[in-house]
Amino acid sequence: MAVTSRTPSVPAPRTPPQPGLRERKKLRTRLAIRRAAYRLIAEQGYEATTVEQIAAAAEVSPSTVFRYFPAKEDIVLTDEYDRALAAALRGRPAGEPPLESLRHVLAEVLAELLATGEQELRQRTRLMVEVPAVRARMTRTMSGTAGVLADAIAARTGREPGDLAVRVFVAAVLGTLREVTLYWGEQGQEGDLVAMTGRALDTLEGGLRL
Repeated sequence: MAVTSRTPSVPAPRTPPQPGLRERKKLRTRLAIRRAAYRLIAEQGYEATTVEQIAAAAEVSPSTVFRYFPAKEDIVLTDEYDRALAAALRGRPAGEPPLESLRHVLAEVLAELLATGEQELRQRTRLMVEVPAVRARMTRTMSGTAGVLADAIAARTGREPGDLAVRVFVAAVLGTLREVTLYWGEQGQEGDLVAMTGRALDTLEGGLRL
């Protein structure tokens, strides 16, 4: 699936290295905590759901929850797609403009997320819109994604990850994604999220002219 109809089909990105046993155990723990949190929040609301309840439902200790997620908001805001996004970006054809590469990989990742985790995505988006603490925490959570993307963009362009142009580029893209997601949520999650993302990237590519 492409972000816009003008995006051509391309070969699938290289398969990233498979995680080891330790990483798989960590992933299972993170997923168990997150699924428990989503279930409890759906049942009783965000404010009424405590870290202690989440820990009990996931069969871990509260300290384990905080080891994986420094704040309750992080449980619903974080996911496992940063690494997949970076791997897909590194697998794009050499010489392809960075924004065009991101069109492809964001479409792939969003389509995968909608196909395999749509319920969580919709619940997360509702919480972003409805809970001020969750929306406020988004900035810190997205800083991790920014670092991953900056590394991948720098590798493709021959720049350093801390280069100002790279940082501005990544910030612009992530800010666009944030606003698209919030807009989608505010509109009752109606419409094609992938297509909305494509139109927003068109705005960036067009030089932010209105």
